[in-house]
Amino acid sequence: MLKSKLQSLPDSPGVYQYFDKDGRLLYIGKAKSLKKRVKSYFRFQNGLSPAPNLSPRIYKMITEVANLEYIVVQSENDALILENSLIKQLKPKYNILLRDDKTYPYIYIDFSEPFPRPKITRKVLKGKKIKYYGPLPSAAKDILDSIYELFPLVQKESCIKGKKACLFHQMKKCLAPCEGKIGQEEYRKILEEALQHIHDKKLLLAKLQKKMEELAEQLRFEEAAQLRDRIERIRSIELSSQIDLAKVENLDIYAIEVQKNRAAIVRMFMREGKVIASSYDTLRFDSQKGFDIEEAYKRVLLGFYTHETPLTSSTILVAHELSEKKELEEFLSQKFDKKVRILHPKRGEKAKLIDLALLNAKEILAKQKPQEPILAQFKELLKLQSEPHRIEIFDNSHTFGSSPVGAMVVYEGDRFDKSGYRHYNLESLDEYAQMRETLTRRCESFAKNPPPDMWLIDGGEALRSLAEDIAKSFGVDIDVVAIAKEKIDAKAHRAKGKAHDLIYTKDGVLRLLPSDKRLQFLQRLRDEAHRFAITFHRKQRTQKAKQTELLKAKGIGEAKVQKLLNYFGTFEQIKKASMEELCTVLSQKDAKNLKKIYD
Repeated sequence: MLKSKLQSLPDSPGVYQYFDKDGRLLYIGKAKSLKKRVKSYFRFQNGLSPAPNLSPRIYKMITEVANLEYIVVQSENDALILENSLIKQLKPKYNILLRDDKTYPYIYIDFSEPFPRPKITRKVLKGKKIKYYGPLPSAAKDILDSIYELFPLVQKESCIKGKKACLFHQMKKCLAPCEGKIGQEEYRKILEEALQHIHDKKLLLAKLQKKMEELAEQLRFEEAAQLRDRIERIRSIELSSQIDLAKVENLDIYAIEVQKNRAAIVRMFMREGKVIASSYDTLRFDSQKGFDIEEAYKRVLLGFYTHETPLTSSTILVAHELSEKKELEEFLSQKFDKKVRILHPKRGEKAKLIDLALLNAKEILAKQKPQEPILAQFKELLKLQSEPHRIEIFDNSHTFGSSPVGAMVVYEGDRFDKSGYRHYNLESLDEYAQMRETLTRRCESFAKNPPPDMWLIDGGEALRSLAEDIAKSFGVDIDVVAIAKEKIDAKAHRAKGKAHDLIYTKDGVLRLLPSDKRLQFLQRLRDEAHRFAITFHRKQRTQKAKQTELLKAKGIGEAKVQKLLNYFGTFEQIKKASMEELCTVLSQKDAKNLKKIYD
């Protein structure tokens, strides 16, 4: 069957998928010619065997191939896009899968506005006079908050529309262009100075340091401490570098370092000759399967540049030679409608940037804690396909069916990854339907956030089987395990000091002693998901109660509540607001009615 499929492949661009004898997805690849590319993996003499010129990793994969499927597309570009999308969603066994596939924020200014103000975006916006600063993998909000604190710019979107000086003017944080107290030309000079501080972190940090010291001298220690923490967050976003290019140039720099079964990916962003920000990602891989560094670069570049984000650099530096460089350049040039170059510099200032990125990648691997031995034990104990590096844990919470919420927490490597936590407002009423809704919504996000190695469900076999079926319905093969209290006479044991937790796997039920470290580890994961679900549920109930309280005020409806929240940010700030502040959003009559419910 496989041989006949191989011999009937079309001479067209497309994406191919290899499966093993049990139907599990092994690998996804793309080809300019499916016929030439796929057949190059095999030798057809004396039956069917792997081609001798393959890398050890691909050779091992071909020995497991039992079936082949393919999709024909219009062009090689289409094949590249489809391949990347399918790999992220379906998590094939032999493809490199990277987690850090999120969009990064940018600070932007729309100079077509009469009094422009810096804002944050993660996507390309309409407008010919928009300038972007970034990307900023972290601390974008800290930088923006600092700019507004240090420079008297228009502080809120609604300020300029109000046509009346507000509290920000009284606090000397705004020069009230709404009342004509400053002209456009003078405002632009202040704005230009502020924008210099976005690119030049040394200038920004020096001003913040001075302000922190002033606050400390005024005995405003809490505010000084908050500013100190912000300074540290801003300082941490860029790698320590003395390299400033004499030429004003924008560069994106990528370096990958591999040690044993671990890899580190470093990204650096240089703007106007200065390194403005950096980020990194680490991953573990099965050393028996090996690691393809070229494919890793491909996944990194496509993961970052396939988002609808601004391209603030058209030159990309990589630390290794790429055989598919030309294809990637053509794809990116076509996508962004400008010439994009991918370079592997071997000498000069650009090579020094590559050396810096590689040095930091090595440092990251050197500092990384070894994998917890307990995770290695789970592969055999729970009959998993691979050692779980990333685990997602699910739980739901509600009060007698009201305000139901779902929660997902993430454990990766050796710690809980709080940036990966997600919560879901649900509509379903019973526990089974709530879990189905939570897991379905998680699966729908696989294109943006790839599947993990394992799911842990707070529940019994019914919920474990449900989770497995949902994952398979999305074409993903995830190991699913559940943990639940043992039930006797339909009641769960909850006696103090006696966990009585059972572990449910695809091969049956495991009963471990309460003192077993492996059970305790799974309980720790389950308890964190439970805590996160309960916390979010309580927050939702509190928010509903506060909104209901506001709606008691005469003339205040849901639209006005949302308007207040958009301006003040929280219900607590609305409660603390003065009449004058409330009147910037509401009419005087509505503001008086609102104040009455708090008096």
